[in-house]
Amino acid sequence: MPPPGAALLAVFAHPDDEALVAGGVLARHAGSGARTRVVTATWVPDGDRAAELADALRVLGAGAPRMLGYADHRVPDSAPRRPRWTDVPLDEAITRLVAEIREFRPEVVVTHDAYGGLTGHPDHRHTHRVTALAVRAAGLPHLCPEAGAPWLPDALWLATHPHSGVGELGALLARAGKTALSVPDDMVTATVDVRPWLDLKWRAILAHRSQVDRERPLPGILSRLPEKARHRIISTEYFTHVELRPAARGTGPLPG
Repeated sequence: MPPPGAALLAVFAHPDDEALVAGGVLARHAGSGARTRVVTATWVPDGDRAAELADALRVLGAGAPRMLGYADHRVPDSAPRRPRWTDVPLDEAITRLVAEIREFRPEVVVTHDAYGGLTGHPDHRHTHRVTALAVRAAGLPHLCPEAGAPWLPDALWLATHPHSGVGELGALLARAGKTALSVPDDMVTATVDVRPWLDLKWRAILAHRSQVDRERPLPGILSRLPEKARHRIISTEYFTHVELRPAARGTGPLPG
């Protein structure tokens, strides 16, 4: 995972994603004194879920919310008169995120994997695509020149789940009518034990009160579990590392 002191920018689709899939890493990173920020693609910055997000980020030490303000794919009222995140023109979405990257200048960016996490939500998958393009575009001076001076992060980390790490969560999601989407174990390059930050992570999840009070969202599912079972599920976070900077220039022929 990111070296101590590296500035970290996390990009997620919805309020609560940050706490569920990377809350421990965010708390650990912020607690080390490193600059830590979260960008959220959907929901308006002046609504109830924005207030919940602000509370969660305060617990994690990850600064004030940065919300792009687009509508949730499945909840149009989440951003009245704004397009759904999945319907935003790709150039617009990339430019918005490039501006965030260039302003914050992180060494590391964290986002959803290509599946969109265990549940494969369309907003999660789209956030992965936009972020994967934006981290590279941010380093190119002739792309999005209106979004600030170029900045290329060192690495992109994708929040994911290996087949072996789904465990009890797969059965819980199945009971809620959801299929768990996981990756082969050898695609996971960092397995992080976040038990030292588990209290902060759980408090951040609970800050998303509107989701805890409902049955189908993951915060609600987790809140109804016995403590030991919940701890087993949320005490480990998994990531896949994507290098962004080119390797040292070689002198030999191109691979044949």
